[in-house]
Amino acid sequence: MVENKNQQSGIRARVQRFGSFLSGMIMPNIAAFIAWGIITALFIETGWLPNENLAELVGPMITYLLPLLIGFSGGRIIYDLRGGVVGATATMGVIVGADITMFLGAMIMGPLGGYLIKQVDKLFENRIRSGFEMLVNNFSAGITGAVLTIIAYLGIGPVVSGITKALGVGVEAMINAGLLPLVNLFIEPAKILFLNNAINHGILSPIAVDQAQQVGKSILFLLETNPGPGLGVLIAFMVFGKGISKQTAPGAAVIHFLGGIHEIYFPYILSKPALILAVMAGGVSGTATFAAFGAGLTSTPSPGSIFALLALTPKGNFAGVVLGVLVATAVSFIVTAIILKMGKQEEDGLTEATAKMETMKGKNSQVSNALSSQKEEEVTAEESVDRNTEEVPSVKRDKIDKIIFACDAGMGSSAMGASLLKNKFKKASIEIDVTNMAINDLPLDVDIVITHKDLTERAIRRVPGAHHISVDNFLNSPKYDELVEELKKD
Repeated sequence: MVENKNQQSGIRARVQRFGSFLSGMIMPNIAAFIAWGIITALFIETGWLPNENLAELVGPMITYLLPLLIGFSGGRIIYDLRGGVVGATATMGVIVGADITMFLGAMIMGPLGGYLIKQVDKLFENRIRSGFEMLVNNFSAGITGAVLTIIAYLGIGPVVSGITKALGVGVEAMINAGLLPLVNLFIEPAKILFLNNAINHGILSPIAVDQAQQVGKSILFLLETNPGPGLGVLIAFMVFGKGISKQTAPGAAVIHFLGGIHEIYFPYILSKPALILAVMAGGVSGTATFAAFGAGLTSTPSPGSIFALLALTPKGNFAGVVLGVLVATAVSFIVTAIILKMGKQEEDGLTEATAKMETMKGKNSQVSNALSSQKEEEVTAEESVDRNTEEVPSVKRDKIDKIIFACDAGMGSSAMGASLLKNKFKKASIEIDVTNMAINDLPLDVDIVITHKDLTERAIRRVPGAHHISVDNFLNSPKYDELVEELKKD
């Protein structure tokens, strides 16, 4: 039994890492997806402001811009900028070698290009005569990129094109048979297990973008991003919950529905596992409503905020999208209410569920810490990482130009932490640049890096010369006030 449980945990962890890798190629380019979605919604023939000339942007953006950005990001994850350039070059082969949008192809060729140029550089390491470094580096990358582009054009492009078409046919068959809503029976539990990135970015989005290119919208953009199921659960806790669950539900509902951070409702589900039935019922009913009204979006809404959904809703689809969200909310609310009324609620169930969620995710969840109104005791970075961290760095204000909050994707939790510190600096009249980014993008000239304690070691390896501050909670750390006081001394 223990061995099977460990095997299942290992499989889930591998899928999560794969999903995180896919997300790393997509998330940095979401702004470009949204830009394409807005242009599509506005200027195509059936758009809000039809314009034949501006509509010409739609095709080249989805055919070339978006796949090239994905390919570059994939290569950069493997081998920084050099890998990104070769990855993007190789991606051009699958773009030209196929007659459909090559998102899946870009997800293959980008990382492959980064990996191969990394191996080529290892081959030539310490074997290049002084003065010939630039010549060898440029030509080795150029030749590697050219060879990969040809291979992608002749072989990989047609294969990926066939796979994508087959998946599209399968989805179309499910839609025609009225079975698409059943997909939510798998999507909703997958979200709780943090497998949503693998599903959303690895399967749904490539097919959805191809559909959107053909008909201007796709229902697949709504399957995982619908905020209705989670909102219904949180409203039910607001009405029928007890203790900390009831107290924190209103704030969680705002973060979830308006902010689009769906992770915030996961602990409520885990505190009472039967509630997975509520989000499954909500997801199925919401998707059935979208399908009944023929609703869809023009691009991926990220994060899954109601504002993002509405911004990417094409003309004539607002009724279907809004009703789908409302129906999902109502069904999820009713099922949650029944389960809560029929069963016993533990006062500290949410706290235990949050810890369980973090264990499942494999790291602390910064967003979930917002659920607790009590200040947690900080476990200092120095207790877990002694090498390059201090309680609060003893620094002089005139020598600090750049402070960066870093996390896996460079969004979400690190962005909220940076915003909090900016506000504290503003009140203290401290003018120092504070920003957020992914750990892999940290520049060498950063002065102070602030990370969650589980990520500090990675940050130190990336920029060993910087001061590193570790926190348990990006949203509620005394380290920020300590840093402000230290900087105010000068």
